[in-house]
Amino acid sequence: MVTGFQFILFGFATFRLTRLIVFDQITLFLRKPFHDEIEEVNEEGEVETYIEIKGTGLKAWIGELLSCYWCTGVWCSAFLYGLWMVWPQGTEILIMILAIAGFAGLIESLTKKLID
Repeated sequence: MVTGFQFILFGFATFRLTRLIVFDQITLFLRKPFHDEIEEVNEEGEVETYIEIKGTGLKAWIGELLSCYWCTGVWCSAFLYGLWMVWPQGTEILIMILAIAGFAGLIESLTKKLID
């Protein structure tokens, strides 16, 4: 059974792991075989990034998964919870690190919005 505090930790950890997989440059190598990121300059001179899925079948499915924050979030939460069920001591360390990073990222985003 998950406590309320653990639920919050899982939420922040899932948030951070999902962003790491879907958006962060450090994991571009995971996404690169499945989709291309295309940058175009719009009429206002701003750079917009579009995703073009590669291949068909399983490759396209994985490409869609890796480009969808909601889809990847479901799988990340299932992965973290399943790993925690099998190996709680080791997984708690991973969850805590991801949760702290997720919470820090949220604080950074809020701070940036308040300052800008």
